[in-house]
Amino acid sequence: MAYRYRIALIFLIGFFIDCINIFMSAISLPDIARELSVSASSVVWVANSYILGLTLIIPISNWLASQFGARLTIIASMLVFSLGALLSGTANEFYSLVTFRFIQGVGGGLLIPVGQALTFNLFKNKERAKISTLVMAVALIAPAISPTIGGIIVDHASWRWVFLCNIPFSLLTALLALLWIRSEETKVKRPDLKGLMLVSISLATILIGLSLYADAGSKLKSLLFLIIGFVFAMAYLQYYQDKSDPILDLKMLHNIYMRFSVLIYHAVPGVFTGVNLLSIFFLQDELGWSAEQTGSLMILYATGSFFAMVMGGRLYNRIGAQPLFLSGLLLHSSGIAVLSLAGNTLTLPLLIIAYLLMGMGGGISANTAQTTAMMDFDEEQLTRASTIWNLNRQMSFSIGAAFFTLVFNLLQQYTTDMSAYQLTFLIASVVGLSPLLLIKKLTQKKDSLWYPKES
Repeated sequence: MAYRYRIALIFLIGFFIDCINIFMSAISLPDIARELSVSASSVVWVANSYILGLTLIIPISNWLASQFGARLTIIASMLVFSLGALLSGTANEFYSLVTFRFIQGVGGGLLIPVGQALTFNLFKNKERAKISTLVMAVALIAPAISPTIGGIIVDHASWRWVFLCNIPFSLLTALLALLWIRSEETKVKRPDLKGLMLVSISLATILIGLSLYADAGSKLKSLLFLIIGFVFAMAYLQYYQDKSDPILDLKMLHNIYMRFSVLIYHAVPGVFTGVNLLSIFFLQDELGWSAEQTGSLMILYATGSFFAMVMGGRLYNRIGAQPLFLSGLLLHSSGIAVLSLAGNTLTLPLLIIAYLLMGMGGGISANTAQTTAMMDFDEEQLTRASTIWNLNRQMSFSIGAAFFTLVFNLLQQYTTDMSAYQLTFLIASVVGLSPLLLIKKLTQKKDSLWYPKES
């Protein structure tokens, strides 16, 4: 196997592990809430603490790779991940579980931007569309299959094995990194410690604030966290502009490809994360479905995603990103709207249609965004762009889960649980269309590549 495909395989396995840990664990949340005696809004922290660990380590992962080498960084990443998974699977107390999931997230977050930068540096120009399709195949199919597997594990064994079953994959990735990644001399750069502090505090407090706000009894505390987060975010916005090598180079967002693709990730994968989380509780608590039955719906999502990704990958260089984004957004939001009708009559047919449509829309939108986001960046910019892209990807998942849990809890105070779920899904379908307000900023050129309009 050629060296670049070995590197791509290591990255894809690590990316697969990241994806299944976000979605497989979600299917176990109702069981965790019951066994550890916590509320539905609190148990979401089992997912959010993992995402928080990922998010906070991403800004310094590439610096760590330059300090210690990509091979050692990826090996350490998977060993820390394995330890976190082991501790999570054996935890007997809720806050311990949340802490161990954070550790697991830190391990997973080290690999993603380092592996992506290594891989994309080996696949140039139009070849990136091919590797992007493989990346999105993992990003959409792994979370589609993993809830079914997770549901079987929860129903026939225990939620603990949802975490423990990841360990063989992470150890395999560490072994492949040891055997395959070449040792290369890298330039060691002094880390931007002040920028790291500002970014870390901002991200942590905003995520905590969003999660706490979903609990009706924690509004004052959550607002305090949100205010602190936004103050530190504004401080970083002022600070980074004078730095030659900031921890997060937000100038990458000046590129219309990156900026629009970032928005797409919040409107599609981010919205879906929140919708799917609520759907799991809706199906198990309101309709009495088992974890296995609930997880099996994601097979439909995978089916829609697979065909959409194949078609989108073939059409990208022919018709460009704009029509693909448009069709993806419309399909995805239509699926969520259909989901809002479930629960009264014809529930199963409506769920089948909803998950197929969401899968098709998610496959087209996310694959197109993955390809489009870094189309313009050269090798020197790619590492910085990769950090922004992966940070946004994790943030979109956490924000989507926290925001729609908040919406559901607010609606729950004024109507029945069934109606609150249905209204939340309807609101999500509208929020998912928000990028349409900016889609005209993209325009197609004769060479089928995309550039910002001239101002």
